[in-house]
Amino acid sequence: MRAAIDKRAMVLLSGGHLATDFANGALPALLPYFKDRFGLSYTLTALLMLASAASSSVIQPLFGFLSDRRGALWLAPAGVAVAAAGIALAADAPSYWLVFALVVCSGIGVAAFHPEGSKFAAYASGRRRASGMAVFSIGGNVGFALGPLAVGVIVAAHGLRGGLALAVPGLVVAALLVASHRYLASFAPNGEERTAATRDGDSPRGLALLLGIITVRSFSWMGLITFIPLWEVSLGHSKAYGNHLLALMLLVGGIGTVVAGPAADRLGRRPVLMASMIAAPPLVVGFIVFGGVAGAICLALFGVSVVGTFGVTMVMSQEYLPSRIGTASGLSIGFSIGLGGIGAVALGALADSVDLRAALWATALVPLVAIVLGLRLPSSRRLPELRLQPVSES
Repeated sequence: MRAAIDKRAMVLLSGGHLATDFANGALPALLPYFKDRFGLSYTLTALLMLASAASSSVIQPLFGFLSDRRGALWLAPAGVAVAAAGIALAADAPSYWLVFALVVCSGIGVAAFHPEGSKFAAYASGRRRASGMAVFSIGGNVGFALGPLAVGVIVAAHGLRGGLALAVPGLVVAALLVASHRYLASFAPNGEERTAATRDGDSPRGLALLLGIITVRSFSWMGLITFIPLWEVSLGHSKAYGNHLLALMLLVGGIGTVVAGPAADRLGRRPVLMASMIAAPPLVVGFIVFGGVAGAICLALFGVSVVGTFGVTMVMSQEYLPSRIGTASGLSIGFSIGLGGIGAVALGALADSVDLRAALWATALVPLVAIVLGLRLPSSRRLPELRLQPVSES
């Protein structure tokens, strides 16, 4: 196994992550425009987030299984291209249900990229897996943050038809990944670098608890990214202001990624994850109660605590299931996050039946469940070193 992180490979893979999550991050910023254009309720608006979460997340383990069984590096550029094209076409779609269908297509592209991209990020990280996965996660964090900013600039200037330009970053990066296929494929472990993967080091209980934590955390996370722009509009602020707050949470969250990855390599995965979970609920409360500058600071720190540990939980899932790291990646950043997306619809129904403030309070209280689950989580430092499998690439 390589000792150091390969910078060129990580730039390519992080770029793919950026472009994929750029498309994914554009959707929350488009929701207020869709709500006005089609006269949607909060529930129907949140249903678009569920469509995105389900298509981009729930089926990820299937792509991860394909990756583990056969090798599928081609999914990385294909996923980026489909994600970008889908969200760009959705921006100017003439009907709600066509928007829904295109959001699903974009989500499938997101689902295709992540397991293969994260697996090769693990290959290229050598022994510094948490640090390497932090770099990979930064690409996604930055992309998700740039999506709302791009929507704010492009749609404000050119209307929803201008949203077709959202496809450009993804298509460019997909072409770069195709051109770099042979180089990236070289990181698949060969017979001299690997030990045969076995199930001896698998920890189903640890993985199940971790997936529960990610699901609960995602309930709160998906709720916030869905309703932050809508909440600010309800307070009399502009759609652009809400999108700027969303981008702030995501961009500053990247700082947490830079800190959390190396800290997890030095101190252990579980302590870093627990610290982030304990910090999250009071920060959401601060955003709701204070508003203004103080609320924005709380929201930014919430991004640090939650976004910063995305890479940590991905590494933990791979270490809890070392015999199938593609499947583990698909489960951690796919299935469990998709289940969390159901929370966005539940929160939308709560907002319709009570009010939007009640839905936001729910996002603050639900993460307490994750803390309880985290107290039972075994330390991944006690598990065997990650064993990598070969993949056959054409």
